[in-house]
Amino acid sequence: MLKNIDPALNADVLRALRAMGHGDVLAVTDSNFPSESISSHTISNKPLNIGNVSSTRAIEAILSVFPLDTPLGSSFGRMEVIGLPDEIPPVQQEAQGVLDRFDPDHGPMHAIERWDFYEKAKEAFCIISTGETRLYGCFLLTKGIIRPG
Repeated sequence: MLKNIDPALNADVLRALRAMGHGDVLAVTDSNFPSESISSHTISNKPLNIGNVSSTRAIEAILSVFPLDTPLGSSFGRMEVIGLPDEIPPVQQEAQGVLDRFDPDHGPMHAIERWDFYEKAKEAFCIISTGETRLYGCFLLTKGIIRPG
């Protein structure tokens, strides 16, 4: 255990978050996502696991140490519901609430079509697989910077 570090963040996840640079993308996925096969394309080449918590709990832990990017576009994406791109299921509503707490000026998550999400996840630095059992508990976060001072 470490002081002031969320206990949901294990050593492998902390190492990956620290190794990521500005503009690198992190995928946080539910238990239905093909994390093993998709992660073989990522920089980490294997899925990382926070399997004992929901996607939103994992995001809460991640955002406690992870700066989001702040350019013109959204740095927090969600997988669209197939055929209903404007629908925001409860797991995504919860994630938006977590985002609002950590970055109130960020605004809404952007929607990513399912197959586009898979392709973008292949380009991610790593995939963090969670124990989330609700559908559409999959998100992409882009790392920002910490300003000096």
